[in-house]
Amino acid sequence: MDAATLKKRFGLIDALRGFWLLNMIAYHLCFDIFHIYGLNSNWMFTPGAVIWERCICISFILISGISLNFSRHAYRRGLIVSACGALMTAVTLTVIPSFVIWFGVLTLIGAAILLTQALRRLFEKLPPAAGLLTSLVLFLLFYNVQNGWLGFFGYKLIVLPRWLYQNLLTAFFGFPGGGFISSDYFPLLPWIFLFWCGFFLWRLLQNIGADRFFKPNVPVLSFIGRYTLWIYLAHQPLLKGICFLIFGHF
Repeated sequence: MDAATLKKRFGLIDALRGFWLLNMIAYHLCFDIFHIYGLNSNWMFTPGAVIWERCICISFILISGISLNFSRHAYRRGLIVSACGALMTAVTLTVIPSFVIWFGVLTLIGAAILLTQALRRLFEKLPPAAGLLTSLVLFLLFYNVQNGWLGFFGYKLIVLPRWLYQNLLTAFFGFPGGGFISSDYFPLLPWIFLFWCGFFLWRLLQNIGADRFFKPNVPVLSFIGRYTLWIYLAHQPLLKGICFLIFGHF
């Protein structure tokens, strides 16, 4: 990456992406050790692990939405990320089918990039504050869509018809059929709305001049954040190698 390109980047955004990527890698290492290798199969359901996992996912998707504002080749980026998501599905389905990933975070982000770019001219006409607030309300409203209802903070407003929940295709949109299992599941609903929160949040920050605070680089973290996708793809084979060295088997 040349000096001119680096100068245009927002180093703190890269650093935040790098920070949460490191958290994701640490979480996945714990998941492998405690859940896959059976040291404590209930670990992932403990309050600390649940909160940690949600913070990682929310931050990652928000930052992805923010980053779309900087993309010069959004459609190409969306197709690359979508292809990487499909690769994750193919590999897990072949190597560890009991932990197959259907519609993981890469599939979500790839689809979100493509859909948002298609709607970008419309979105750029909206006041950022209105777009952010609307996206946040819709994210909260649809948060439990895969459980069969819409509402806020546990209060059910609408119970959705069961015919929506059919198969893998409906699972992509947020309506998983009976027996659907995925070790990493981020359907379009509700997570597309969180992605849009990030997209509108950055535009709001620009409008108030706060984007200037995100220019500084953070040593190491900013560097990691510039190569998130490739590090993400490499980290699971690396973690499996570490676990093999610890436990002596895959």
